[in-house]
Amino acid sequence: MPELPEVETVMRGMLAALQNRTIREALVRRHDLRWRIPADFSQQVTGRRIESFRRRGKYILVRLSGQRTIILHLGMSGRIALDSPHITPPHEHVVLTMDDGSRCAYIDPRRFGMLTVIPTEEEDRFALLAGMGPEPLGTDFTPQTLLNAFKDRRSPIKTALLDQKVVAGLGNIYVSEALYRARVHPQMHAAQLTPPKARLLANAIRAVLEDAIAAGGSSLKDYVRPGGELGYFQHAWQVYNRKGQPCPQCPGPPQCHGVEQITQAGRSSFFCPRQQKNR
Repeated sequence: MPELPEVETVMRGMLAALQNRTIREALVRRHDLRWRIPADFSQQVTGRRIESFRRRGKYILVRLSGQRTIILHLGMSGRIALDSPHITPPHEHVVLTMDDGSRCAYIDPRRFGMLTVIPTEEEDRFALLAGMGPEPLGTDFTPQTLLNAFKDRRSPIKTALLDQKVVAGLGNIYVSEALYRARVHPQMHAAQLTPPKARLLANAIRAVLEDAIAAGGSSLKDYVRPGGELGYFQHAWQVYNRKGQPCPQCPGPPQCHGVEQITQAGRSSFFCPRQQKNR
């Protein structure tokens, strides 16, 4: 599933191509995604100008004239294709055609994504967005944010960071990478986070997300950028999906046996036991 850097990259690609364009036609070929597309989706968006974009967690919000907002989630396999060919590719479920003839297509083989439209004033009250924590790239996200959220919390810190009510948009890959950069073991109890470690972790979260966005995200399975290009951050992973390989700070055998993999809450966690000690 695309995480925050991939969603941010997609949103920026859409903004560059679609800002101030008017939706001339909205074609919905399938309404039965994970959350059903409203029957009147086409009628609600056709003729409206795209005024601005916003990302909230892993959701893309497309603000239209007339105070309407399209909310988009890519799900597990969804992607956006800009100026896609007029020969319909497989699994192209929604196509927005602009006033200049350009196209924005939503393609989703597994149909786990979502598209809906709501009044703009209801964005933060929308059921799937309400209650989200602060954006990790925003000014509201600080070391104290983590300390307040983790007070008396006995769950592992890796699991706590994936809670969207704590921080919006964090996912498995980038939490693993941030914990490594901050030298925090993923099984450490969240309540054990100290102020110095909170500063390191908050900075690491911000830095790894910014690095990943600069690289266009990580291309895994279905993810590509809106123009079809791959992201490249997977080549910069230091622990994620590197079981048995030495991390950049370790010499390898015989001094250490490389990155370890464990399962937490049904997800794989990767860490270096030499650099991330569970004290």
